[in-house]
Amino acid sequence: MAKSLNKNLHQAKNAKKDEFYTQLADIENELKHYKDHFRGKTVFCNCDDPRVSNFFHYFSHRFESLGLKKLITTCYKNQNMDLFSTHENEKAVMLEYNGDKNGDKTPNAEEIGIIELEGDGDFRSAESIELLKQADIVVTNPPFSLFREYVAQLVEYDKKFLIVGTQNSITTKEIFSLLKENKIWLGHKAGDMSFIVPDEYEMRDTRSWRDEKGNNWRSLGNTCWFTNLDHSKRHEELDLFKHYTPQEYPKYDNYDAINVNRVAEIPQDYKGVMGVPITFLDKYNPKQFELIGIDRYVEDNPNFGKRFTINGKEIYARILIKNKKLQ
Repeated sequence: MAKSLNKNLHQAKNAKKDEFYTQLADIENELKHYKDHFRGKTVFCNCDDPRVSNFFHYFSHRFESLGLKKLITTCYKNQNMDLFSTHENEKAVMLEYNGDKNGDKTPNAEEIGIIELEGDGDFRSAESIELLKQADIVVTNPPFSLFREYVAQLVEYDKKFLIVGTQNSITTKEIFSLLKENKIWLGHKAGDMSFIVPDEYEMRDTRSWRDEKGNNWRSLGNTCWFTNLDHSKRHEELDLFKHYTPQEYPKYDNYDAINVNRVAEIPQDYKGVMGVPITFLDKYNPKQFELIGIDRYVEDNPNFGKRFTINGKEIYARILIKNKKLQ
């Protein structure tokens, strides 16, 4: 199942079929952990058609309760009220909402400013960057195929953000470097999320289905939120109960570290370097553990660029950590 999901994700990346329409429930379940961050802030959703986006729905209907200053949303070349644009238009639109004006606490059409952009709405365009500069916090589901470039822009302009990505991004050199430097971290939720995807996105297994309205759904088991907004979960310590034995925790052939197959099996008494699955980052507390590197790109890997092996067999991606409590 995991191989099938990863294969489809790579196919989506190669074909640029990476418009994944986020459910309102998933947005609500994550955003509830960050409410204190939004008071007095301008929120920018720069990868969402605001007329159908659940991100726009969430923030516009909670504008007053969150205490927002302004809400801005844009998308790439879409002037049609549908979920997935064919990007045939050369221009895009921006919607701006400044809160309730008639007292009904509901965003109405006459209260939402619709502005035609000069360009196509690409987040990399000069026009979009000027809007980005106005924003305090960016919240959206960016294209998976452009994830590294998208995050790099947010970091360059020193923006707070909360965005949807895949755990595969963790294994890239650029994203892991930011995680290691504590410039970004995972959000509160990681794991399975369901998205409405374009009709041409192939249905291959039980993780694909169509609802009663004919929408094409896709469930992805390796999605997560990336952010630089603080939240309570990253301060929780991971409970450790296992003890180290050489038999249960073999060392890699080509690196001086022990292999840990499951996050729950991290030994409580090992002082050296440990290789753990990338799902560890969902439990990572920077006061409890130190991030050393990721297998392929750790500086003292004699086979730089390659995965670690045990008895000649390659191991899936491993994050290298140390227990700070034992140092």
